[in-house]
Amino acid sequence: MTAQAANSPMEAPKTARRRKRQNFEAYLFLLPWFGGMILLTAGPLLASLYLSFTDFDMLRIPNWVGLSNFVDMFTFDPRYKKALQVTFIYVLLGVPLNLVFALAIAVLLNQKVRGLGLFRGIYYLPSLLGGSVAVAVMWRQIFGGEGVVNQGLLLFGIDAPNWISTPQYALYTLVLLHIWQFGSAMIIFLAGLQQVPNELYEAAEIDGAGRWQKFRNVTLPMITPVIFFNLVLGIINSFQAFTSAYIVSGGSGGPADSTLFYTLYLYQEGFTSFRMGYASAMGWVLLLIIGAFTALNFWASRRWVYYGDDR
Repeated sequence: MTAQAANSPMEAPKTARRRKRQNFEAYLFLLPWFGGMILLTAGPLLASLYLSFTDFDMLRIPNWVGLSNFVDMFTFDPRYKKALQVTFIYVLLGVPLNLVFALAIAVLLNQKVRGLGLFRGIYYLPSLLGGSVAVAVMWRQIFGGEGVVNQGLLLFGIDAPNWISTPQYALYTLVLLHIWQFGSAMIIFLAGLQQVPNELYEAAEIDGAGRWQKFRNVTLPMITPVIFFNLVLGIINSFQAFTSAYIVSGGSGGPADSTLFYTLYLYQEGFTSFRMGYASAMGWVLLLIIGAFTALNFWASRRWVYYGDDR
């Protein structure tokens, strides 16, 4: 004891120096990440906030215009209101249908059948390819005037319109594409379904519950955290959708602005019309919209999301 007490004052400085060296090494390894965050994320974010209050056109020095960009959006720009309308329809239709379809497929794939791994891979494939340019081009061909859909309908004597070129239907073809990209949500649902204890199903069977009653009273409450997670991610990703609308409409948002997604209009204003200040303001409004939807979901989740430790 005496020797240890005598050595402790000598060991303390060594321990402190060792910790300082370890902290220095840790920060040294983190330095590239901090540099990327400042140069590629925080810096452009703050720059866009400043530009949103200017008339920057990428050619001249930006001039401060205050809230003019934001006032113009909501009072003098009918295409901005159209972009909001199209995007909200896309989100409100696409996200719930995508989640319902993903959950239904996940329930089917959660059964013990032969070749289950192969089926899971096949169903996940659309999410790997769904955001690509090639799939958007393929989708435009499928729903075109001479596309596969119309050729199939002709076999039944139905003369269908050009879905992509008709304002009443163009947006809904993109909603279908969004629903088809259900693989990521399906995988997460599948992981949640596999965590539901079998004891709960056994207890429900003892009480005489059928398949639907077990799904409604056992499965759904137990996977509400997974549903909530997929819902939040789905809304965020849907508000930022761009590639499908750009390719299908040829970058115009047509026909008649029926596929003018918010991000597509932002791109047009910033990189086609060179109104970068206006586009920056649009970006910040989109950030606020996504933040409001996310906050609303977190507030509402207290009423329907069940966690294991809830009483």
